[in-house]
Amino acid sequence: MSLQKEWFQSEFNKEYEPPHRSLEEEYSFYEAVSSGNMAYVQENCKENMFINPEGMGILSTNPLTNIRYHFIVTVAMITRRCVEAGMELEQAYRLSDFYILKMDSCNSIQSISQLHNDMALDFTGKMLLLKKSSVISKSIIRCMDFVYNHLNSRITIKELADYTKLSPSYLSRLFKKELGISISDYIAEKKIEKAKNLLKYSDCTFIEIANYLAFSSQSHFIQTFKKAVGLTPKKYRDQYYRTSW
Repeated sequence: MSLQKEWFQSEFNKEYEPPHRSLEEEYSFYEAVSSGNMAYVQENCKENMFINPEGMGILSTNPLTNIRYHFIVTVAMITRRCVEAGMELEQAYRLSDFYILKMDSCNSIQSISQLHNDMALDFTGKMLLLKKSSVISKSIIRCMDFVYNHLNSRITIKELADYTKLSPSYLSRLFKKELGISISDYIAEKKIEKAKNLLKYSDCTFIEIANYLAFSSQSHFIQTFKKAVGLTPKKYRDQYYRTSW
């Protein structure tokens, strides 16, 4: 049978299927993520709208594969909307690649649904921060980008000062004034955020994570992590590690 005939036959059969979700409903979700509307996205995730079968298109007759395809489409749409709304291109694509690779190892609809929620909230949180930082100077934004791209290195204030062509003392004052946090605390915060992802989504040992994030030692990593999170890395992994992946 030709593709054209198959299409016509498929169209005939689908006359008896429920309609897809409205574009308005989908766009509302993508707009909420890209604008940093955390309340809307949290409610959407709470209601498990991603796996709600009502209006969901059939991309595969295998339910698990169908959800996988929908996940990829959703990540692609969110990535592009966030880039259009101001997210740095490389950061957006790296996030997209990260979550699609994690989805590839999921073995149940529920685990993919949970990952979808984590992904949507992650993008939303980053867009919310970006929205709040719209009044931040170009020099501080460059510092933030530098930190994000060098989390596996030991980042010094002098290095950031050289990168932004500002004096260390002036940069420190400007950073604290605009973000309300010191440079060293900001770097530690971002490293801990990365460590939490590694503890949740990888099998890396604590020493491997400590080395990757350029902590001076495993004990320094554990101490810093516990101070920031309130749990040791071991307890955090025990509580949040996705055992189905």
